[in-house]
Amino acid sequence: MSQSDDIREAEAIDDAVLAEARAEASVLTSRAGADEAVEADQDAAATAAPAPAPKGSLWRDRNFMTLWSGQALSQFGAQITELAIPVLAVLALNATEWEVGVLSAAQFAAFLIVGLPAGAWIDRMRKRHVMIVADAVRAAALATLPVLTLLGILQIWHMILVALMMGVATVFFDVSNQSIVPSLVRANQIAEANGKLQSTEQLAGLAGPAVGGWLLGILAAPLAVLITVGTYLASFVALLFTRDHEQLRAPEDHKPLVHEIGEGLRWVFGNPLLRRIVLTTGTANFFGTIAATLLPIFALRELGLTPQMFGIVFTVSAVGGLLGAIATPRIVERIGEARAIPISAIAFSVTPFFLPAISLVPALAFPLLAIQFFLTSFTVLLYNITQVTFRQRITPPRLLGRMNASVRFVVWGVMPISALLAGALGTWIGTVPTLSIAACGELFACLFVVIGPFWRMRELPDAHAEHTDHEPAG
Repeated sequence: MSQSDDIREAEAIDDAVLAEARAEASVLTSRAGADEAVEADQDAAATAAPAPAPKGSLWRDRNFMTLWSGQALSQFGAQITELAIPVLAVLALNATEWEVGVLSAAQFAAFLIVGLPAGAWIDRMRKRHVMIVADAVRAAALATLPVLTLLGILQIWHMILVALMMGVATVFFDVSNQSIVPSLVRANQIAEANGKLQSTEQLAGLAGPAVGGWLLGILAAPLAVLITVGTYLASFVALLFTRDHEQLRAPEDHKPLVHEIGEGLRWVFGNPLLRRIVLTTGTANFFGTIAATLLPIFALRELGLTPQMFGIVFTVSAVGGLLGAIATPRIVERIGEARAIPISAIAFSVTPFFLPAISLVPALAFPLLAIQFFLTSFTVLLYNITQVTFRQRITPPRLLGRMNASVRFVVWGVMPISALLAGALGTWIGTVPTLSIAACGELFACLFVVIGPFWRMRELPDAHAEHTDHEPAG
């Protein structure tokens, strides 16, 4: 897978909502890896001491600029690795469908294993320190791949182990990164800081895959991976030179971990509208991960796309997502916030049928794949921005982190399970039949919001209506 303004008023989309939406769109758009996760720390933002500052003053804030430069390089490098890892597995190691499934499951396993407690743990630690350690772990783990390749001993199980280590480190890095801004800048600079951070994320999503494909065309995949190692080290150094003013919660304020986790889960599943949204998103992610897992084998091996063409497809996907984000306020204003959810769900549930259909016309594989990725990203961003705005608007600030962690646990926790299923089905019945099953499953996913109360409403309930019935005690 920093709060939103009301989309119903067709105002500008809050940068944090856009980032959260892009994070949750990562699987629905058949991306092979989990992108950034954004989880707000509203309490920290609320308690940060306000101070007047001219607009654009962060350009002169050396502390923030240090962090920003490191994060920009890290995000760009992650895009390269997202492309290089499957290319290395499929083309260099000739990985089977099952091996690719296990590799994909390893990338996502951390969200299922430590996704829920990670937020509560990190709330008790210095977030910048957690990010420093996570960057060091990611760089060290990823650097082993080119070393093993140069020694001529790289095997798929090495890549699976590296994916597991990087997955855990990424969970801790992302959850910490979600809440660090209020401890770096003044309260009235938080929106500006988020805007700058998210603008680099958008640019990385647009340029990274294309550049990654070009690099893979002139360099071996392991050497391209070394570029990402360098960007993680740059982020590590930037964080060392960054200073924050985070105040840790007093130990007496900590509730039992199980209690805090349970409170977030009860909030999510106690709201009937939010429950339907989570079921649609989780089901779509489950079947979308099946397609995403086998996509490298389908595109690179069966369709014969080059790594450069594969990277361009991801860039087209990012363009679709960006345009979807820009168009969302106007679409929501025209059809209504509530109806935008089932309409967008129907749209992104139909586009997966492009993949098995492309196998019938392989000569048109590249343009059809680009069209499919564009349409899916556009409609997924419409869906995610709308539902993320709704759930952030109705959730009390003290529950926002746990609400997002609970949703992420469900909708991303299914991913390692479906990745393993993708490997098994691909081995048993083949890649294209498995993609057909995934497409049918994604069509089923939209039913939770299509058969429901969304059509009878134009706007979704606001915070006041929901808090009365659903806010947990405590």
